[in-house]
Amino acid sequence: REFAIALAESGHRVAGLDLADMSGTAERIGGARFLPVRADVTDPEEVAAAVEETAARFGGLQIVVNNAGIYPPLPFEKTTLETWRRIMRVNLDGPFLVTHAALPYMKAAGWGRVVNIVSAVVFLGPPDLVAYTTSKAGLVGFTRALSSAVGAYGITVNAISPGLTRTETAARTTGADGGFERVRGLQAVPTVEEPADLVSTLLYVCDEGSGFLTGQTINVDGGSAKH
Repeated sequence: REFAIALAESGHRVAGLDLADMSGTAERIGGARFLPVRADVTDPEEVAAAVEETAARFGGLQIVVNNAGIYPPLPFEKTTLETWRRIMRVNLDGPFLVTHAALPYMKAAGWGRVVNIVSAVVFLGPPDLVAYTTSKAGLVGFTRALSSAVGAYGITVNAISPGLTRTETAARTTGADGGFERVRGLQAVPTVEEPADLVSTLLYVCDEGSGFLTGQTINVDGGSAKH
């Protein structure tokens, strides 16, 4: 929601692809600048239809922010193959499908920005997030390789790596039972990360003037991982 609002306030028209209710986001932004599209990012047909609808509504598509992700904390020994595959489908297949569908529109425009939201766990390796960490490390690799493939078209691909951020989902999972406080103790900046703390980095990598920045992972976690 914070990303969508920030992009809209900076002048972009924004579509949200989600399974969740986006009425609150639509109210904050306004109907003319925000298009809610119900879509499962792991479903190729739904993604293709959502991207096509977005491009038709806005006359093109130039920025993709791959932010959908799941991170159930659980011991590795209790991680089933089904759970492992579900995490990979959302966290890796999702960015692949959305970016793949959006790429022709970016090429047609002659410029584009792909922003993948990864995680500081890639650099920290917490023991209860083996599957999640693996998926986000894969997304870092996706960022690096794809940037080489599309740079000639004026398209950049970068990743933003947040720490544990205070969202509704985090409060129910990793942040519960003192999780925010434990992570805060690892940081150089001793406050809990909020979604607003990531907005300036998002706008920076999306800016048309950032065309020489690509293939990078920018760690924004208060200094818990010195990357």
